[in-house]
Amino acid sequence: MRFIPGFLLFVSVALTTACGGDSAIDDTRKKPNSFASVKNPANDFSQTSTGDSDNTVGLASDEIRITMELPGSLAPDGELTRRNLRIVQPDSVRAYKINNTLQEVGTVSYALRQDDEGYTVISFENGQPLSPDVIIEAQYGNTTLRSLATDADRDIKINPFSEYLLRNTLPKYSPGEFQRLVDCADETRETLCLNKLVWPALADQVHDFEINIPTETSIAGALELLAQRADLASYIASAAGYPLLDDQSTSNISANSAEYNSVFMGLELGQTFLESSLAGSGQWGIRMGREKPTSQTTYLYPGSTLSSLEFLGIKTTSLAAQIPYDRKTLIHKNTNEFFHRGADFWTLNTHEASPGAATLDSDTRLLALRALYQSITDRDSSRIIGWTRNPYYLDAFVSGPGDANTGLDRTLGGYFSAGKAIELKSEQGRLARKDELEAHYVSALELNLMQQSGFDASALNGNEYNTIYLALRFSDSAPLSSGPSSSTPPMQIESGSGWWQIGAGSGSSTITQTQAYTTLTRDSSGAVLAGAAVNHSDSWTLSSRIARLSSGDKNIGRLNLDVNNPAGLDQPDLGIGASVPDGSFMAFNLMNAATTAGVIGDGLLVAAEQASGAPTSGRYRVQGFALGMIDGFNRLIHLDNGTLVLFNETGASLSSATFEVLHSVNDETVSTPKAAQLVAPWVPGPQDPQPVPEEDLLVTPLTYSSDLGKGKVSFSAGTLSLEGFVTADQSQFFLLYEDTINGEERRGLLMATKLP
Repeated sequence: MRFIPGFLLFVSVALTTACGGDSAIDDTRKKPNSFASVKNPANDFSQTSTGDSDNTVGLASDEIRITMELPGSLAPDGELTRRNLRIVQPDSVRAYKINNTLQEVGTVSYALRQDDEGYTVISFENGQPLSPDVIIEAQYGNTTLRSLATDADRDIKINPFSEYLLRNTLPKYSPGEFQRLVDCADETRETLCLNKLVWPALADQVHDFEINIPTETSIAGALELLAQRADLASYIASAAGYPLLDDQSTSNISANSAEYNSVFMGLELGQTFLESSLAGSGQWGIRMGREKPTSQTTYLYPGSTLSSLEFLGIKTTSLAAQIPYDRKTLIHKNTNEFFHRGADFWTLNTHEASPGAATLDSDTRLLALRALYQSITDRDSSRIIGWTRNPYYLDAFVSGPGDANTGLDRTLGGYFSAGKAIELKSEQGRLARKDELEAHYVSALELNLMQQSGFDASALNGNEYNTIYLALRFSDSAPLSSGPSSSTPPMQIESGSGWWQIGAGSGSSTITQTQAYTTLTRDSSGAVLAGAAVNHSDSWTLSSRIARLSSGDKNIGRLNLDVNNPAGLDQPDLGIGASVPDGSFMAFNLMNAATTAGVIGDGLLVAAEQASGAPTSGRYRVQGFALGMIDGFNRLIHLDNGTLVLFNETGASLSSATFEVLHSVNDETVSTPKAAQLVAPWVPGPQDPQPVPEEDLLVTPLTYSSDLGKGKVSFSAGTLSLEGFVTADQSQFFLLYEDTINGEERRGLLMATKLP
């Protein structure tokens, strides 16, 4: 096994510089590829970092540094660092080869030294390993922990996270599968296989998870705590399967580079400690992609870039994204008082993925391990906030021509990322972590639609579309004296579907429509009320929204959605969205959307050209989110890459693991993500459930109505209802989710996209 000199550096540079054009990813390209010269990331919060540090100061090109981190009870005198761990200098360090059962089976050649601050430094004779059969073991007192020797950075952390990763990946492989992984890194091979990119990223990103280890916890207790985190367990399980992907099924996009407009919605549930009078309360939140001014004449737009990359025979796709977003929250106190914090309270923030390699599987799925940069808001104020985001495994749908000139016209994915808001204080020119202000859990849908220079919205005229939307509206509690009848509900979920016909108007397009929608509200008393279906048929206006770029004003496929007059560059009545170049698919961020019939709120609307029919066979990946409410509880549900199988025109099945976050209003507690299933919610008990193996997932038979006309479909099972449409090419379903389980009302938005 030999570390190919410059390989990982080449990939990093290639992925970053591959991003071109005037869009959100331009800022990503400008970010430095280095970290401050400190060995404790708790003392230097940076928005050019994904959380874990990569300190190479004082290292030769063939050296790596070892940082051992332990729970406080095992190292009370250690230096406090992220995740409530403490840095110690190990008593001994050694490296050796292992098999898939983690047994020591051989030696490797390396040398050890200590740097000026007492950190152990290793240099491997043949370079830093890339395969997972070499580990580094560190011992401190009676505690022994291990880490993979491969890592995308050169400051290797040895702690409960690295030990958990080892125990929950390699023993899952058969001897033959493990040998495939090792053979990939054989130094005599002339080509690189896929997992040479996977293992360094996985070993690095596991340390970006912001999961605190309690001070009194033992190593066994820390490993058990990590096993209970459904998001971490799912990420590692998905990542472990990634390098086994058959190289023959992978491909890369034909076009050199493709730019995308991103339509992003994130739903969050968490716990706030920001305001002392409300500390400990649960908090709903919604995040919406939003353009950000960068000068008086230019803006940063939510966007992403895909680029082809082939190096020494390995085919991969580079992926970079940057999404400015607005945030709104609703604090739910245990007294059933509600406090709305709008976009005027929260500074515009940024959801930015670190540039990295992705794989195009069978020209249908885009797979990647995604790390998200930290961000900083209110830097010039007395309250500086640092925002952390956990990594996630991306399994996104791609479609479109994919030819040498155009590339893929869309990338659609759903994912989950927990995070924190942390108070920052300036110390010696750096921002040090202080109190945690929030812990939140975000389920997101990200729809990336290909840009087209010179896009003309009038090309949509004459088309007919199926539509679907879900939106939230927050408000403060009404005064008690006003009575329930005059109260605006503190929280309302509105979900609807319908039909659009687009026709020519004066300087814009006119939307003739029929829509049916329902609402779910929590009133000022805390009661949950489900509304009856309502129909409306008012007309809307659709127009192009100019993008103000450094190269000049251009139409790139961005759209305004208004009630009457086109908004131009102002805020539209309903929202801002985008279209794919051929106009067959559109998506919109609804922002303070209001019509003549009333206020809709903030959310996501999807429109797709009507289909001539619906499929009667096939497998589809299910992603999305749902909200659950009952007296005394709030629940966030994330669909974790489920599977919808169509058998015929009337039969289907759904298997879906979920992550669930539960807020107990009276107890003022918010759970960490728990593993459950869509039709079997997580209920707190003495022993929380472990992540559900795929083979044990409950498969729910569904009644499938595929003949509702023009691509409209429905699925049902008991109280479960999924209603929506399929796209004209029958590769994507968009569905409204509705269910009542043990009195808990649930509403959500799902998408099911074609699997190979």
